[in-house]
Amino acid sequence: MSDSYDERIARDIAQAKAKLRGRIPDFAQRFVDETARLGDEVAAVKDEMAAGHAIVEVDYRDIARDDANGDAIAVAVKTQIRRRGAVVVRNVFAGPQVREWNDELTRYVLDNDYFAKQKEKAGLDNYFGELASGKPQIFGLYWSKPQMQARQSEQLAVTRRWLNGLWRHPDPARPEFDGGRECLYADRIRQREPGDASLGLSPHVDGGSVERWIEPSFHTVYKDVFFGDPAEYDPFNATGRAGTKEIPSPAVCRMFRTYQGWTALTAQGPGDGTLNVVPIARAMAWILLRALADDVAPDDLCGARPKRALGVLPDFHDLPLQAYVPIPKVNPGDTVWWHPDVIHGVEDKHTGDGYSNVVYIGAAPDCAKNREFLDLLRPAFEAGRSSPDFAAEDYEVDFVGRFTPADLTPLGRAQLGYDRAA
Repeated sequence: MSDSYDERIARDIAQAKAKLRGRIPDFAQRFVDETARLGDEVAAVKDEMAAGHAIVEVDYRDIARDDANGDAIAVAVKTQIRRRGAVVVRNVFAGPQVREWNDELTRYVLDNDYFAKQKEKAGLDNYFGELASGKPQIFGLYWSKPQMQARQSEQLAVTRRWLNGLWRHPDPARPEFDGGRECLYADRIRQREPGDASLGLSPHVDGGSVERWIEPSFHTVYKDVFFGDPAEYDPFNATGRAGTKEIPSPAVCRMFRTYQGWTALTAQGPGDGTLNVVPIARAMAWILLRALADDVAPDDLCGARPKRALGVLPDFHDLPLQAYVPIPKVNPGDTVWWHPDVIHGVEDKHTGDGYSNVVYIGAAPDCAKNREFLDLLRPAFEAGRSSPDFAAEDYEVDFVGRFTPADLTPLGRAQLGYDRAA
């Protein structure tokens, strides 16, 4: 009888861990040192929260000026964004535009009878199913006009280009990606009603779970953590980032994202059932070493499971979770961005008075990996099918008011790769 998938994964984990530990003769001291570094960062986050907030806030107008001239935002601010791995960009979109988008999205959901159709499709693979709090109130919609208008906006193009510029390319002649050109990634929306107490999302990291230890392409990204000097590890070093290989699964992002992110359609903040993060960009270095420690079973990676988000669990990860904090209050038109390795989640309970609505829009710069995904995304867009990264719910095939290719601007066409398609 052949081994089950879980048995094969357990064996792969045990073999990979043994091999990694064999290549790290100084593991014990390495882990002690990284624990001290993380402890310092946790203490700093607590101090920054006591003084105001640990997450940097920047105004879009300053980003636009800095993008054009390079002299509007101080180097110290950019350094702090790299350190914290998260940033709120204020006033990206004007209030009237955002209110119009929010109203139109609500009509799009109701007029197309989304809720009844959602019940019919219940039970499809759930990426977040093994996290303690289940999944938040996220709708499997990708092609509404507000979503697409925001994605192809000049404001987000400028914002993402500036944010991509915070990444470092050790060989500028051969950059890992083109941060000045964006590839469109179709993600979903969140419309969370006040009083909801069942739709939170436990702390986790996207973009790979067990792969970070067992897949060699990730070892290139984390070479300093495993094999070099962990003190030199730079989360914003782009080396290898666009070449990682993930285990295929519905809802596992196949694009390389420099940042995950969302645009606020309503005001929301602490207590409103919204985003929490551990604003420590280098926390992944400690997470990686933690799984190799002696108190973790040989075939275990601190509870990591393939084809799922990487859970960050109190039993193993109490230290970074001491810095798990809510984002500052944001207003309609503000955007929130976080590094792909940053621990994040969603509050279990929405104790506020109004809806917490967002459009998920991250940053996926031009690179070979992302262009390959665009070849899959364009046909889905044209047919109104779900984004290929997600469960094939395909709600929007016959939705009235869906965004179509005729609605694309030249920038939107370029972001979808139409200018390169055969």
